[in-house]
Amino acid sequence: MANKNIKFSGFTLAKRKELKGDDFYDVKNIGNLTVAIVCDGVGSATEGAEAALRVTTHLMTNFKNRPVSWSIEKSIKSFIDSINSILYQESMVNYESPELVTTLTIVVIEGNRLYGANVGDSRVYLYRENKLNQLSNDHSMDEEGYENVLTQAVGIAPTVDTYYFENIIAKDDKILLCSDGLYNELSQEILESTISTGANSLVKKASKLCDDHLPDDTTAVVVEILEENQVEILKAQDLKIPEKLSLGDEIDGYILEKSLIQNNRTWQCSKKGKMYILKFPAIEAIEDDNILDLFVKEAWNSKRLKAGFFPKAVIPKNRTVRYYVQEEIKGVDLKTYLKKRKLHIDDAISLAKTLLHMSQYLVKYDLVHGDIKPENIMVVERDGKLIFKIIDFGSMTEVYSINSTAGTPSYLAPERFKGASINEQTEIFSIGVTLYESLTQKFPYGEIEPFQNPDFKNPKLPKMHNNNIPLWLEAITLRSISAQAKLRYNNYSEMLFELENSEKVKPFFQKNVPFLERNPLRTYQVAFYIMLVSNIYLLYKS
Repeated sequence: MANKNIKFSGFTLAKRKELKGDDFYDVKNIGNLTVAIVCDGVGSATEGAEAALRVTTHLMTNFKNRPVSWSIEKSIKSFIDSINSILYQESMVNYESPELVTTLTIVVIEGNRLYGANVGDSRVYLYRENKLNQLSNDHSMDEEGYENVLTQAVGIAPTVDTYYFENIIAKDDKILLCSDGLYNELSQEILESTISTGANSLVKKASKLCDDHLPDDTTAVVVEILEENQVEILKAQDLKIPEKLSLGDEIDGYILEKSLIQNNRTWQCSKKGKMYILKFPAIEAIEDDNILDLFVKEAWNSKRLKAGFFPKAVIPKNRTVRYYVQEEIKGVDLKTYLKKRKLHIDDAISLAKTLLHMSQYLVKYDLVHGDIKPENIMVVERDGKLIFKIIDFGSMTEVYSINSTAGTPSYLAPERFKGASINEQTEIFSIGVTLYESLTQKFPYGEIEPFQNPDFKNPKLPKMHNNNIPLWLEAITLRSISAQAKLRYNNYSEMLFELENSEKVKPFFQKNVPFLERNPLRTYQVAFYIMLVSNIYLLYKS
């Protein structure tokens, strides 16, 4: 997942004329984390290069599957202890001495905080205000002439003494991870003057100074902070969360007029003759940092996502308590609308297009809505036409998230019940169920309750509920809600293209659909000719 606040680069060169060295690096965005690793396989060990590769892979894999309850510090230390034990024991079994040995440096960025650790003499630097500061600690001997002798390395002993550190990061900071091959060749002044050009330039400058004959494998990873994380800035604001909200309360000039949700955390309010919606965090956010995180992300998304299919929202600069403001949408939610009538065909098509355009817009931010359903769609009548506005920023989550619990059971794709990631195909399923319901006032697979293990049998054809539905729109609807992901649209643009080009839509049939449903005309034609031949035969026999 791309983190638009962060840019990174990495590069490595083997020593002398060798084609492959003992260094290994990796840098990835994993959910809301950025993880960067540099390992320098110890040359005197038989399997130094193998150790560097395995440590890097082990740490990256474990961060992808990190227990939600674990802190970054616990994760870093536990994962390093784990791979150290594995490598040491394997060396003892296979070589009777430590041979799977490597240095390690790792940084993890979450929000505006940097977490890091190192074992050995690979380093981490922070470049800020034109000065390079070493954050890591070299595990090497102090005696003159023994500076390159390591006192710690991953895999060299049954236990490992990891050096751990944390720092706050800011806009324009640059973090450099490197093996000793880099800082042994480049002075601090050269590192400072070259770091802005990236990892490739740093390593190639070191090589050039050695006439392209490096004495040691040389690796660099540069992580650049392009912008501060706005969610973290909002979260850090010293704002109280009101525990009790009542009719008539005045908050920063907004007068609470009507509670819109049973928990009294979303209010219709007035200010200077205009009506607004105020949303407050759940009371649990006072004690639960995760719930506060979700609300702050919701507020930030509501502010930054500026498009016609969303209500306008602001986060007042001079708030005295924690809340955000949305424009009031004068209409009803689609669920309420559908209790009285189905959508007309043209309005249903407009709804589907709006949901697809909205979803395409969110992809630019690496987001999905996460809970597309009629309750989260407002219907507004304007100049005799229906306009649709999508609400509920609280459900939005990162695309391909596997830990997200976003969504309502009746609108969830079958694979979501089995722990699959949330992606374009699962969102298309939600759009399809919403379209089916809007055309028929029915659920294609029935109403699904929380914790239910649903059975996704072939749904009834939409035309059986609404004969006005054209065949091409029925085909689109059925394909979008296919219980088999491989039969569903792969991406938003594919479904949108067919909605805009009805003449190119092909009939769609679920697997195991009887031939009568696939081609009723041909079925009746075949039956007619069979009956005709049978009758002729019977006449001839008589």
